[in-house]
Amino acid sequence: MKFLKGYTKQEVSWMMYDWANSAHSVIIVTLLPIFFDTVASYTADSVSSMSTWGYATSIAMAIVAIAAPFLGVFGDIRGMRKKLFTVFLFIGVAACAGLAFTPGMDFMSSTAAAGRVATLILVLYIISVIGFDASAIYYDAFLTDITTEERMDRVSTLGYGLGYIGGSTIPLLIFLIMNLVGVPMLTCLAVIFAITAVWWLVFSIPLLKNCQQTSGKPYEKGDVGRNIRGVGTTAKEIIANKTMLVYILAYFFYIDGVHTVISMATTYGANLGLDSTGMMLALLLVQILGLPFCLVYMKLSEKFGARAMVGFGICVYMFICIFAYFMNSLWQFCAQPARAVFRHSPVRCSAS
Repeated sequence: MKFLKGYTKQEVSWMMYDWANSAHSVIIVTLLPIFFDTVASYTADSVSSMSTWGYATSIAMAIVAIAAPFLGVFGDIRGMRKKLFTVFLFIGVAACAGLAFTPGMDFMSSTAAAGRVATLILVLYIISVIGFDASAIYYDAFLTDITTEERMDRVSTLGYGLGYIGGSTIPLLIFLIMNLVGVPMLTCLAVIFAITAVWWLVFSIPLLKNCQQTSGKPYEKGDVGRNIRGVGTTAKEIIANKTMLVYILAYFFYIDGVHTVISMATTYGANLGLDSTGMMLALLLVQILGLPFCLVYMKLSEKFGARAMVGFGICVYMFICIFAYFMNSLWQFCAQPARAVFRHSPVRCSAS
């Protein structure tokens, strides 16, 4: 890859984790809701699958949000960042591997069986999201260890681009090819959930091997208790710092909106009766457009600044949400590849 010339081994290894975990973003977050909707249609309460999926997503995000301040302070202890990253990586991978068995379960025999499988899917989904988001906390923190402040925007944005063209595109393309050649849908789902787990694990190896924590202080006896107590102190300091408080609140609502659009897009389309294959092709188009638009976004953020481009991205997201409210056909769903222009690229650097 010629566009990776000029980047260090550590920077490229860090970028590869986006290549790794983006398989979860597109397969688990977009394909799994459609499968869950199918399973839920066999349960006693078959009309509330969309709201149930939304609640599950909210629960997963709330758990991570509550735990994040504590996870963050532990990551500041030298040597702990990679260990905690690895723990949550394996939690997420194990949940994806577990999901690979759910399509083979007999959920069509009775409403009780369907209810058990639906519950299992939700539990594994929540665990996978916790693993994904918690590992991302330490992944983002590693950015300050592997590059300089001047290069952060470029490294971060290119990482997102690699995630689009690799982890987001290739597993989805494998799924579509299996489906087109006549492999039964449930088999396709089982295989692709398994591939997601393997993909996520294998392409995380470069980061585990080559990236080391250089910041933070060495562990001293009593650090765990002090760090837990320090969360309250940090919260008070943030409240006293108006700029930091506004930034954190703004980022919370921003990223919550991003995750809501991504996690609810296909289940919303499925409940509107849109063709599943058509939605997958639209998502594939999003991933293909992702890398070039990330590179364009990187150049624009250098020219106009990250804040201006984040503002532009929010405006486009607002337009898409309003447009989606009136959506009733597949071509309107296909219009959403505009999302690829502004997927929170510069924000991660600023948040780190």
